[in-house]
Amino acid sequence: MKSKLLASLFACSVLASTAALADQPGADWMPMNDVKSKLMEQGYTSITKIEADDGQWEGEGMKKDGMKYDFHADAKTGKITKEKMDM
Repeated sequence: MKSKLLASLFACSVLASTAALADQPGADWMPMNDVKSKLMEQGYTSITKIEADDGQWEGEGMKKDGMKYDFHADAKTGKITKEKMDM
């Protein structure tokens, strides 16, 4: 019983540490502040969340129309690659 518990705890700690390391900006990525500026040029008035995720910048913000949007932006250029209204 103790060995199963220890194995489960070990597996959880390995998975948690791997997940924490997986979503870091790459060395060749556009810096976050530059991405925010690019997003503003593309119609956003505020960025409420932005993070590295799955090889791209991902976040949330408000556009000039007053609506909130979820977006994905290219890691190297800051260009919006996916966008949808946040309901």
